Amino acid sequence: MTRAVVVGSGPNGLAAATVLARAGVEVTVVEAADVLGGGARSVASPRPGLIQDHCAAVHPMAPMGAFWRTLDLDAMGIALRYAPIDCAHPLDDGSAGVLHTSVTETAAGLGADGPRWEAAFGRPSRAFAKLSEDIMTPMLGVPRHPFALARFGLVAGPPPTWVARFFRTERARALFLGVAAHAINRIDVPLVGGIGAGIITAGHAVGWPVIEGGTGVFTDAMVRMLDGMGVTFETSRRIRRREDLPAHDLAILDVHPHDAATILQGALPERIRRAYRRSRSGPAAFKVDFAVRGGIPWLNEEARLAGTVHVAGSAAEIVAAEHDAAVLRRMPERPFVLVGQQYLADPSRADGDTVPVYAYAHVPSGYRGDATAAIVRQIERFAPGFRDRILATRARTTMASALENPNFVNGDILTGAKTPIRFLTGPRITPRPYDTGVPGYLLCSAATPPGPGIHGMSGYNAARRALQQLGLRTSAHQHEHEPMPVGAG
Repeated sequence: MTRAVVVGSGPNGLAAATVLARAGVEVTVVEAADVLGGGARSVASPRPGLIQDHCAAVHPMAPMGAFWRTLDLDAMGIALRYAPIDCAHPLDDGSAGVLHTSVTETAAGLGADGPRWEAAFGRPSRAFAKLSEDIMTPMLGVPRHPFALARFGLVAGPPPTWVARFFRTERARALFLGVAAHAINRIDVPLVGGIGAGIITAGHAVGWPVIEGGTGVFTDAMVRMLDGMGVTFETSRRIRRREDLPAHDLAILDVHPHDAATILQGALPERIRRAYRRSRSGPAAFKVDFAVRGGIPWLNEEARLAGTVHVAGSAAEIVAAEHDAAVLRRMPERPFVLVGQQYLADPSRADGDTVPVYAYAHVPSGYRGDATAAIVRQIERFAPGFRDRILATRARTTMASALENPNFVNGDILTGAKTPIRFLTGPRITPRPYDTGVPGYLLCSAATPPGPGIHGMSGYNAARRALQQLGLRTSAHQHEHEPMPVGAG
């Protein structure tokens, strides 16, 4: 029997293990931390009785991905839940740009920009099942659906700041650039808008779901499923070189490119070693978990119903804040803050009137300060009285993130800067981004296309590539593409 080792138990590592195990490969998953899941897990709340997500929290890109469509979520005990509103972007005048699952409803709320929003995202969202087959796989190749991809590229390709000029109102511009800022990088260069455009388009297709009981429920269910398939797990074991690996015929690395270069040192072709070593960190995320009495008192009523709130002010402020963090590498005076109110979709996360709030700010790579006060100030700006409702906090600094998860170098939760080329190709320019140049060793972390998220597509794609190299077939179950029952409700 073929033996494989998967290094790293984040969503991509678990997806790779699933593909291999279904093909009859004997799989061992090795994890450096003492818990499984990477960024896809739940963590202790600053106040007992609340459920907090660690990193991955809202999942619009997952349900229509090829890997998730092979999963029987009901049998695994995974339920998707939806807030009344997917995302809100409050402005200083009390209004807000509001993102609904329905592209028509979203357009209706954007006034003069409604037809333009519909023109930008209507057809791509309705064709997302086809579009995902291209954008969730390596992009340097012949697309399966060239016309759908070309239409999507009209929004995803140009710099987000250029696309924002297509809109006339501040609500639409800020709403669009707020989602574009999920790239956690400067948003005035080409291609980085692909992340935001993908999130908006997927959201209009399936909504912005959370997992009932916390994202950790997904990882726990995956581990149970894999355990039942005979997969072995080892925790608290950091792999630093090939000799540290268990006996294997194949290895798939859910690691940062720097670590891949270290593990495969002496075997990597020099050009690939240099490419992996050149991978640099993008801006970091400074996260604070709050326990809040009665929820956040947003001035905008729709923000009170939104599972995600972008706290960033005007379009110009977003551009400036991301430029400060990514280019000038200085702490923005008014940082971009993402606020998660997952309890609106999943009340089981709250404890009566005390609710969990998830918030992180985009800060410079390796930022060593405490951004808690800046996060509170930004929320207070749009929700006066928030500070008085805080019952407890727990901050996670950029350095704590890096120590906890080796993939989060300098606090970069995206496993490498999503610059234009890196977003498109991964750590090196090649149509086969999972190949390392060392036979039997593949890279599958979020540094490779299609990037971060619990969709697991980098692991799914890498494992299928590995089976192809070995001449093994994937199981019929792995080709299942029947649409899952998804959507707001």
